[in-house]
Amino acid sequence: MKGIITKVQSDLYIVKTDSDKVECKAKGIFKFKKMSPIVGDVVEVNDGVIEKIYPRKNEFVRPPIANIDQFIIVLATTNPKPDLMLVDKQIIMAEKNGVEPIICINKIDLNSDYTDIIETYENIGYQVITTDAKNGLGIEKLAVVLNNKITAFTGNSGVGKSALTNNIFNEAVSPEGNTSEKLEKGKHTTKFVELFEFAQNSYIADTPGFSSFELQGINYKELDEYFIEFTPYKENCEYRGCSHIKEINCGIKKAVSKRKIDKGRYDRYVELYEKLRGEKKW
Repeated sequence: MKGIITKVQSDLYIVKTDSDKVECKAKGIFKFKKMSPIVGDVVEVNDGVIEKIYPRKNEFVRPPIANIDQFIIVLATTNPKPDLMLVDKQIIMAEKNGVEPIICINKIDLNSDYTDIIETYENIGYQVITTDAKNGLGIEKLAVVLNNKITAFTGNSGVGKSALTNNIFNEAVSPEGNTSEKLEKGKHTTKFVELFEFAQNSYIADTPGFSSFELQGINYKELDEYFIEFTPYKENCEYRGCSHIKEINCGIKKAVSKRKIDKGRYDRYVELYEKLRGEKKW
């Protein structure tokens, strides 16, 4: 049988197949190959044993999860105030790993001053969804983009990730009936990764968080690749390998001056570039 790993506990794996959930152990050869099955893996199961792991389209180490289709990057209009640097870091890691980033602005009932954020990211080409989890506004639109996907909600503590996920499960028909309570239970002390299915082939990842948003593995020289709005203007740079910071004839800087690239996004690029370059030298 072919299935997806939804939970890992010690050396036991819960695999969701088309017909059932199966408790499995992994074939010993995986230890020999130093490749352990992780949540999100698509696997082949025979008589309660995982015999094959299909190729992963992406993989995260902290938390250990594979094959994520999209991030719902959640920020609040207030309490806490929007952290656009964190949003951009999450977008960078999404772009690097082939994950679709979707921006979700929550708590729109508390502050109406968020149109600039919508314009910034929609002009780049990213989808932006506005929600009020407290009153259930925008939940239906959010649920639609989760269909047939493995989704991880990311963002600062307090932005409303738990409220959004619980709203989604309350709207959907859960075969277990208590998935919402499961997601809420121990939310701030989660130690394990688990996938919860809220519709057929549609999963939300409950994780202890993504420490990789500190941009481990990103070389400062490749940072501009993950600011996708830079791409059309890089051909106007005079120098190959342009950093887009100190060079005079830089297509990116000219585009910023003409407001074709958002100045705030560019400033955050410069800050991240210098930080990553400093870490490399150190």
